[in-house]
Amino acid sequence: MPIPPPENLALLDAFGPHRAYERDRAPSGSPSHLVKTHCCFCGQQCGIKLEVKDNAVVGFEPWYDFPFNKGKLCPKGIKRYLQNQHPDRLVRAYAKDTSAPEGFRALPYEEAITRVAAEIDRIQTHYGRDAFAVLSGASLTTEKTYLMGKFAHMTLRTANIDYNGRLCMVSAGAGNKKAFGIDRGANPWDDLLGAEVIFIAGANIAECAPITTDYVWQARERGAKVIVVDPRVTPLARTCDLYLPVKPGRDVALFNGILHLMIANDWLDRPFIDAHTVGFDALAAHVAEWTPAQTAEVTGIAEPLIRQAAALWGKAKTSFLMHARGIEHHSHGVQNVLGAINIVLASGRIGREFCGYATITGQANGQGGREHGQKCDQLPGGRDLANPEHRAYIAGVWGMEPDELPQPGVDAYEIFRKVERDEVRGLLSICFNPVVSLPDNNFIRAMLDKLEFYVAIDFFLNETARYADIVLPGSLHEEDEGTVTQVEGRVIKINKAVSCPGDARQDWRIIQDLARALGRERGMTFASPEAIFDELRVASRGGICDYSAISYDKIDQQFGVFWPCPDTGPDGQPTPEHRGTVRLFEPGSWNPIARGAGPFYFPDGKARFNVSRYTPPAEVVDADYPIILTTGRVVSHFLSGTQTRRIGPLVDHCPEPFVELHPRLAERLGIADADWVRVVSRRGETTLQAHVVRTIRPDTVFIPYHWAGRKSVNQLTIAAQDPISKIPEYKVCAVKLEKAQAPAYRAELEPQQ
Repeated sequence: MPIPPPENLALLDAFGPHRAYERDRAPSGSPSHLVKTHCCFCGQQCGIKLEVKDNAVVGFEPWYDFPFNKGKLCPKGIKRYLQNQHPDRLVRAYAKDTSAPEGFRALPYEEAITRVAAEIDRIQTHYGRDAFAVLSGASLTTEKTYLMGKFAHMTLRTANIDYNGRLCMVSAGAGNKKAFGIDRGANPWDDLLGAEVIFIAGANIAECAPITTDYVWQARERGAKVIVVDPRVTPLARTCDLYLPVKPGRDVALFNGILHLMIANDWLDRPFIDAHTVGFDALAAHVAEWTPAQTAEVTGIAEPLIRQAAALWGKAKTSFLMHARGIEHHSHGVQNVLGAINIVLASGRIGREFCGYATITGQANGQGGREHGQKCDQLPGGRDLANPEHRAYIAGVWGMEPDELPQPGVDAYEIFRKVERDEVRGLLSICFNPVVSLPDNNFIRAMLDKLEFYVAIDFFLNETARYADIVLPGSLHEEDEGTVTQVEGRVIKINKAVSCPGDARQDWRIIQDLARALGRERGMTFASPEAIFDELRVASRGGICDYSAISYDKIDQQFGVFWPCPDTGPDGQPTPEHRGTVRLFEPGSWNPIARGAGPFYFPDGKARFNVSRYTPPAEVVDADYPIILTTGRVVSHFLSGTQTRRIGPLVDHCPEPFVELHPRLAERLGIADADWVRVVSRRGETTLQAHVVRTIRPDTVFIPYHWAGRKSVNQLTIAAQDPISKIPEYKVCAVKLEKAQAPAYRAELEPQQ
């Protein structure tokens, strides 16, 4: 089937998942060997053994010894091997050619590299270094994310680099840094097993992090009470002890209301608050207004349920709170996160066994990918690009002057606004599909068309790469090695199982080839991922995200190493035997920021309570758009679907997006289950089939976001962003619904009678 031109969205609709059905067969026969590695999808990074035969992944076996998942896998993990031999795999470089039937023509790899380098040089020479931007990804190995930051900041010397973790973990990271001084989940998942209460906010773990659900089930079998906060009755919510059906965008009000009741009933750890925190009095004054009645009015949760939640949480002796995008994808996502942290700190239940707090990482390397320099304001080791001391240290590692480093740039969405203002003329992307994943994506399409030059590095021709002038064939997860940092903060090792096919290259080699072609290869001549990691260890030394005593061998020996893992101790003496920090904030723990003053990562060693202010969503319902739209994932697909929409069994499980609505809303609009429904926002529209269910609030509809073209929910979503984290508000916008006819592309796909 020829590659459709980007503007033909109807053809893209037809092109996507239907190619998967006949392309899910791996070579048959017994494997010649097994490779221990990890799943390529979510931030749990479950251990798996890949079966290999004739340089192809032909199957998998459980890896029972890996301690996180102990052999268990979700549907995506079980079928992930099927992508390896997919005929859509990019094995050549391509150049845009509108005269070619497919819209692209193949060209030799070196010619493509030369062309890209020439365009980068032209744009930077004519318009300045910042006129060329880089968008990277949080599913890359940590070695690659480190290299992308170095390539942008040192090789290109552009301020304009950011990554797709901007759409995932940045509100959690910002809230963690404000409260704890460090951006990492505090606990290993084993601490769930002894918690009396588990509080899960905005996290559909049964579909987005299924192995985490197993930990919650084990805890429940040991007596734990489970609280779930979500506008939908998710699979876990169906069996939890207390379900709180929050109105989308009102989570911080709920946390403030719970804290109000904790204070009123003295369900507080006063000694912990006095010894290990600052700012509680100001917060207590702020939440005084958040009475149960006020909280109920704003959140849409009945007052008795709010009181029950506060009592369960407040009276517990051990507890674990975890959250994900449901409370983070908001224009006040950081405030939501701070509200959650406040009730943890007020309980004093952190920094000890079975007492924890965690953010559920979405992307494969969502943790490691936000630590070592590909964020717009960041340098390796979790250092700040604007900090003169941090700049001087990294410049010394890289062999350059601090003044040669650019100043902080802008977030991923703002880079496209810079395209609109002619401040950015060229773009390189890797592991990023913004046409599907960014909000108000009709604007993104227009900006991609406006660029003077765009180069995409990927292993499949995703929807965004169809706009590229040059496409460079990168590497699949199983075609390279390196480290990632999974949801617990455990640094683990990805092992190479097969070689890249055809002219495809490992991503780190492509970046170095570009540096060479630019004549700027200084510092970009690594021979292996391990060589990159060894420099990263030095670059992270003394930073908050300290990997300096981690090695590939130690990772293999220990089934991963929890950072921080410094190579010097409090006395300044070498500590090569350091085994990592499994649980943060334990009493007496030492860190380079507090230096023994306390367990938290501020100079005084104390955690910060932050006043968490409620503001409504950027767009509220009105007479014209009276219904709330929220978005999320389904179990069989991952993010923008570049991989999972090509894996037949996963497509069979959920072939199309849908709009989920409550029977009361459906009855009012005259919509029955499986009817076609037109969903319209102020930015765009889509027509999908209705799923009428009782497991959603009557004022809210839900659409999953894994599809492209006219099926993309991000045609509807709003580009409002959190002022601190710059995360978009995917979880709330205003829409209207009406019954519709099947879209034209569906009629074309129906079998002829």
